[in-house]
Amino acid sequence: MIKTLEWTSAGVVFIDQTKLPTEETYVTCKTYQEVADAIVTMIVRGAPAIGVAAAMGVALGTNQAQANTIAELRPQFEKICDDLAATRPTAVNLFWAIRRMKDKFSEVDSQPVAQIKSELIKEAQRMYIEDIAACEAMGRNGAVLLPKSGGVLTHCNAGALATCGYGTALGVIRSAVSSGSKINVYADETRPFLQGSRLTAWELQHDGIPTTVIADNMAGAMMRLGKINAVIVGADRIAANGDVANKIGTYSVAILAKEHNIPFYVAAPWSTIDLATATGEQIPIEQRSPKEVTHHAGKQVAPTGIAVENPAFDVTPNKYIAAIITERGVAKAPYSESLRALEKAETVTA
Repeated sequence: MIKTLEWTSAGVVFIDQTKLPTEETYVTCKTYQEVADAIVTMIVRGAPAIGVAAAMGVALGTNQAQANTIAELRPQFEKICDDLAATRPTAVNLFWAIRRMKDKFSEVDSQPVAQIKSELIKEAQRMYIEDIAACEAMGRNGAVLLPKSGGVLTHCNAGALATCGYGTALGVIRSAVSSGSKINVYADETRPFLQGSRLTAWELQHDGIPTTVIADNMAGAMMRLGKINAVIVGADRIAANGDVANKIGTYSVAILAKEHNIPFYVAAPWSTIDLATATGEQIPIEQRSPKEVTHHAGKQVAPTGIAVENPAFDVTPNKYIAAIITERGVAKAPYSESLRALEKAETVTA
């Protein structure tokens, strides 16, 4: 299994996703500031992985805090949480994970400082294990929705590299293949950061799942030719009404799928569901460096000084989504009702 991130005695270890697919290297973050930088620079990316990375960053920073009393530790803990929360604004898993670490801190704040530090490390490690289990359950829940044979399009990377292992959208694909489905995956390249061609293709090739990389602007043509029978993507935040924020370009794919009568599925852990946000209009969209658009592989590909828009995500309205797959079950329209129902549900494990 691909190890996206790992807690070790030396620090938090990440596979460097900026170097894939040509170079498989690992980065050890020895301070919480280095973890924060790994999130910002996309050494680690994908909403579930970002959440657990932040939790490990909180645990790492708190463990290294120079404090003998809870009064000395608390302000340092709060600053660590604030710094990590400032790394990326769209993926709600980041804030969910930090909130969970804060809750754990409050739960054990009457204990000695050393015990508090130990409990925070355990909580981050628990979240890591839970994420893998959630992805595996999600895979089982969603596999029946995919065709027994044919093409499945995915956009960006929602695989093991975006989680602690197995993946969300790719986890559903993996589960379908394991149950005997003959699927050929079409991976959008996903400009401008190329998560599809660099990461999804690398992952699926690693697993021996047939995969074809296409440029983003080829998706509609592939659908018209009948080569794509379903679309499945991940998510960075899902509003209470089922609107989905995901990698830029997802909205366009959803419209194309609707036009061609192809089901469009979203797979995400429950930590990505943001019931406090009513609709996608309230989801903050991260703006990234213009250089990601104006340069490719270090080479300038656009005129100097040209205006650039580079939103990292877009929002797909719920009307384009056939189902939202979670570890708790599958939600369908009306999402304002089905997601609330899943809030009370237990995780589906079989």
